[in-house]
Amino acid sequence: MEQTQARVPAPAAKAARTTKAAKATKATKASPVAAARPAPARAKSAAPPPAPVEKAKKAAPVEKAKKPATVRTSSAPVKLNKRSSDTIARILATTEEIILQSGAERISILDVCSDSGISRGTFYRYFSSQDDLLDAFSRHKRDQFHARLIEATAASQDPDERFQAVLGFIDDYLERSRARRLLLVAPEYATRWFQRIFHDSVHRFQDVLAPVFDAWEERRGIVLDRELIGELIVRFILSDVLVPSGADRRNLMRRMERFVVMLLSGRVARR
Repeated sequence: MEQTQARVPAPAAKAARTTKAAKATKATKASPVAAARPAPARAKSAAPPPAPVEKAKKAAPVEKAKKPATVRTSSAPVKLNKRSSDTIARILATTEEIILQSGAERISILDVCSDSGISRGTFYRYFSSQDDLLDAFSRHKRDQFHARLIEATAASQDPDERFQAVLGFIDDYLERSRARRLLLVAPEYATRWFQRIFHDSVHRFQDVLAPVFDAWEERRGIVLDRELIGELIVRFILSDVLVPSGADRRNLMRRMERFVVMLLSGRVARR
């Protein structure tokens, strides 16, 4: 009886072990599946990151929608520049009148503001001092002279017509220019201004007369000293400002033309 009772637990234990082994086997077989299942879960959890990208794409049109505002604000400086250029032109015109009446030494910022109808604050927005104003006025008159020269000759494509246009411009400038008045009322300022624009004006005349020089050299088979001719023209203008030729100036222009023709009859080497 005791042996029988001792043997009874063996099958039970064996069954228990078998049951545990079966459970372990099931767990082992199930583990790959269980391990495989979280992967899709992680893949799904990794899916949300595209959402910010989509939001960024949706946000892009908002950035584009702001551009028209930038365009509108950028148009504002254009209007300000136009007003500024008008104000500066008025200040420079007033400066010229004051200089021609009283001379450059007596010009005052207060008078310029008063005659221009602007405040001192507006003046200092564009010019830092009286010297700065006079410097700007000098550049303005220089640029104005060169712009009128180009305008007077732009329509003349034929070399001979262009040369006549240059002579006509010189004659008109000496007839209408206020440079002589400037020389009388502000000799030191005028002298400095003439010296300042001299070399630049020489090159401007060279540029304007380039088609004329090309034609002359081709016709005559010569090489011209173009800079020398430009310098002679500028010196002629300055000499007439200093010593006016009066009513004989138009005849002087014809003499200048004859001088050029005579110059073309010989050979002038460029050095």
